[in-house]
Formats: sequence, C-alpha cells, structure tokens
Amino acid sequence: MDTAKPRRSSGKEEWAKIDKQKAIFIFLMHVLCIFAPFQVNSRALRIALALHFITGFFGITLSYHRNLSHRSFKLPKWLEYLFALCGAHTLLGDPINWVGMHRYHHQVADTEKDPQRTPRREFVKRDNVGDLENQSFYKFIHKTYLLHPIGLAILLYVVGGMPFLVWGMGVRTVLVLHQSLMVNTICHRFGKRQWKTNDSSRNNGLMSLISFGEGWHNNHHAFPYSARHGFEWWQVDTSWYAIRFLQAIGVATDVKLPPQQSRRTKSLIMDNQVLQH
Repeated sequence: MDTAKPRRSSGKEEWAKIDKQKAIFIFLMHVLCIFAPFQVNSRALRIALALHFITGFFGITLSYHRNLSHRSFKLPKWLEYLFALCGAHTLLGDPINWVGMHRYHHQVADTEKDPQRTPRREFVKRDNVGDLENQSFYKFIHKTYLLHPIGLAILLYVVGGMPFLVWGMGVRTVLVLHQSLMVNTICHRFGKRQWKTNDSSRNNGLMSLISFGEGWHNNHHAFPYSARHGFEWWQVDTSWYAIRFLQAIGVATDVKLPPQQSRRTKSLIMDNQVLQH
C-alpha cells in the first residue's frame, strides 16, 4: 500500500496558479473595453466612476496600501474589513497576496528580486503577512478571491445589462489596474528625488493627481510607515485628506507621520550627496 503523504503545493505553484487566473480575467476586462464606445450611457458612466472610487481609492490606496501593507493607521475592524473587501473587487489580488508582494517590494525595490518589476513570482514570499493570515476574514477572501469580482460582474449585468458590465466592470477594472501599474513604473523613472533612498523612487505630481496621492513616491519610500505621502502643503494627497478626516471624527487612530528630525536628517543626507556631485 502506498503510504506516501500527498505533496503540498509550494508557494511558487500557488503564485503561478493565481497569476494565470488573474491574467485570464484581466485579459477579458480589456476585451470588454473594446465595446465601451458602443455601450455607453450616463448611468453606466456614473456606476464606473463610483466603483472606481470605491474599489481603487478605498480598496487599494487606503486599505491595501496605507492601512494593511504599512499599518500607517488603524481602523475599527468592521471598517478595515469593509475597505479590504472593496479592494478584492479590482482583480489586483486579495489582501494577503497584494500586501505580501508590496512589503517584499519595499525590501528589494529596484533589484532583480523586485516583484513589481519582474514577472518572476518565485521571488515573492508569503512569510511577511502573518498578521493577515492569522485573521479568518483575510483567509476567507484569499480562498474565495475570484468569486468576488465574478459576483460583482453578474450583479452589474443583472441590474444594468451590457453597459453596466462593460463600464462598471471592464473599463473600471482596467483603469484601476493601469493606475496602479503607472505608479509602480513611472514613479520609479520620472520625477524628482527629495530623499536619499536605496531605490530609484521619485516624486511625480501628475501621477499624484490621478492616483489619490500615490505619486509622491520618493516621499513614500523614504518614510513608508507614514500615512501622509504629500509632505508639503502643495503636494496634493487625496488619501491623506481622507485619513485625516477619519482621524478627526475619531475613526482612524494611531496615525503615523515621520518626525521632523527624521525628515531633516534624510534631507541633509540628500543635500550632501548633491553637493558631492
């Protein structure tokens, strides 16, 4: 009798499976966009804009990025989970995978191991998200991830037919996807460097305007734990304004900001580097 234990799936196999599934659905979203000019109406446009804000702003920027990845502020669990659920409808990944990849990105940014600059997912590890894996909610979302956007797509079609499906699912998903990808590419190539960091991150004002403040990328890589990315009054950071509002009404707590001394020290390091050149 064969008593060999069944082989457990490796992390690499799991990432490969997830990537293939995501790639198929993302391709289908781009196909839906082809029909956008022929399925447009005012209600569909409003749905697309609303879902873009709900899933991209609350789901990815506030939840996945600033709250879960960097723990730059705390929320009541019910609101933390609600925002994270919004992000699960973007096809950018479930919280466990997205946060794990992003945390690893900050460890190896702009190197061959950077998961945001190479499709080689074997570099990505899932040993840095224990805080999420210990919570049954995030484990549930991880196991049922694709069911959520599929369910939303069905709901949109039932409520508004092809216009809602094309705009609320296809166009909206593609916009959120490329908005995120543009931050990870453009803001590591074009813009200004204010701080000395071990990567090529840059501040890009234009990207900040279209990504809810995520374009102040050099600021972010210099102080990744900061809830605020736009440090200067003129650096528009929509996400920070929302966090500050939540803090003002007592919902967001433990909001982290870089001390002035830390900012001054990093600035001096950068100034000295410029003078030496």
